[in-house]
Amino acid sequence: MISPLKFHDKTIFVAGGTSGINFGIAENFAANGGNVVVMSRSQDKVDAAVEKLSSHGSKSMGFSADVRDYDAVENAFAETEQALGKIDVLVSGAAGNFPARAADMSPNAFKSVVDIDLLGSYHVLRAAYPHLKKPGASVINISAPQAFVPMQLQSHVCAAKAGVDMLTRTLAMEWGAENIRVNSIVPGPIKDTEGMARLAPTPELIEAAKNSVPLQELGSTDDIGNAAMFLSSPMASYISGVVLPVDGGWSLNGAGIMMDSLVKMMSK
Repeated sequence: MISPLKFHDKTIFVAGGTSGINFGIAENFAANGGNVVVMSRSQDKVDAAVEKLSSHGSKSMGFSADVRDYDAVENAFAETEQALGKIDVLVSGAAGNFPARAADMSPNAFKSVVDIDLLGSYHVLRAAYPHLKKPGASVINISAPQAFVPMQLQSHVCAAKAGVDMLTRTLAMEWGAENIRVNSIVPGPIKDTEGMARLAPTPELIEAAKNSVPLQELGSTDDIGNAAMFLSSPMASYISGVVLPVDGGWSLNGAGIMMDSLVKMMSK
């Protein structure tokens, strides 16, 4: 977890940062000197995350807010700047998912994922904009391979995450003149996360996921955290508008193999 990239006296805000991949990102920044702010819907999860992050010795804060509630998100950013100053790194990672065929999904179920993943991402980015350090802020959206790899049982996520990636590219253009860099990270199958628990709920599916990765292993939250730190560092100062898979090559073909296994299991 300790990296040569240091973030002392930097303010990092992680939306959705209280569990899974997003908490892993938050913890990587905290372990390397960053003052980290997390936000999610559950106050209990926020409190637990802040306690863990504080153990690394830097300042940490947390807010309970739903990314679908723009006013609540806006208030979180305003309070963050008041306490810690302008935001150096913004990670937007709130997401919702469940496997379902499009024909079996209610319009409200489809809408709920789009509202969390796409509209929620826009809320976070738009509300954060006045509070980002200019010049020099790094913005990272946490996307998914569903953005560019069509997958059965994932029509809602495919639509929402494709929008997130296009939002990434558009804002990289619009905010570039202020030297704000905007990129996406696309995690592959990451062990011990809620996403893997939903898409690979059995030992057989976990093994299928592992075998579908060209590198023949599942990723870790540290892999995603390291990528986020790299993209937010001076080493990546000329990188913007990039959609970066961090997946061991999984999106080249393995995503389809894994989802085919899930479809077969659900059809039994």
